[in-house]
Amino acid sequence: MINKLTTGIIAVAAVVTFAFTTKHTDTFNVDTKSTTATWLGKKVTGEHKGGINITKGTISVDHGKIAGGSFEFDMTSITCTDLTDKEWNGKLIGHLKSDDFFSTEKNPTAKFEITKAVQKEGTNFDVTGKLTIKGITNEITFPAIITMNDKAVVTVAKITVNRTKFDIKYGSASIFEGIGDKAISDDFELNVNVVAKK
Repeated sequence: MINKLTTGIIAVAAVVTFAFTTKHTDTFNVDTKSTTATWLGKKVTGEHKGGINITKGTISVDHGKIAGGSFEFDMTSITCTDLTDKEWNGKLIGHLKSDDFFSTEKNPTAKFEITKAVQKEGTNFDVTGKLTIKGITNEITFPAIITMNDKAVVTVAKITVNRTKFDIKYGSASIFEGIGDKAISDDFELNVNVVAKK
C-alpha cells in the first residue's frame, strides 16, 4: 500500500515537474506590411534620414517570455526621405549602397538575431543580440518596448549602431584625422516598429 502510494506521488510529481519545465514555444511571424524601420545618420553639417525594409523574421515566445527571434533587412531597399531633389537623393542612395558604406551588391541583406530579452519593468526590456552588417557580426544591446498577447508581439525600439564596427569607416573623424566639417558620426540610429503575428 505504502509502495503504491509512494509510487503514485512520485509519478504525479514527475508529471508536474515536466509540465513546468517543458518548453512551450510559440512562433510569431513578422507582418512586413505593418512593420516599419527608419534610419537617421548625422554629420557635422546636418543629417539625413530614410527607410529600409524588414523582409522577414520571427519572434519566439516561451510561456510569455521572449525566447529568441531574428529579422532580415533588405539593404538594397534603403531610401532617403529628406532630400527632395531627385539627383541629390539618387547620389546619396548610390553612395550608401557603395563600398564606402553598406556595399549592398556584395551584401544585400543584414540580420539581427535575438539572444536575450530581459524584462525590466512592465513592457520595458533590454534586448541583446547579434547584428550582422556587411558579413560582420557584433553583439549589441538596446532598450525596447515589447507588448504581447496570444495573437501578436509588437516591438518598438531605437537602436544605436556604431558603423565603424562593421567596417564602415567613410568620413569617420575617429579614424581619419583632419576631415573637419566633412565628418560623419560613427553612430547611426535604427528606429523599428516590428509587428509579428501567429
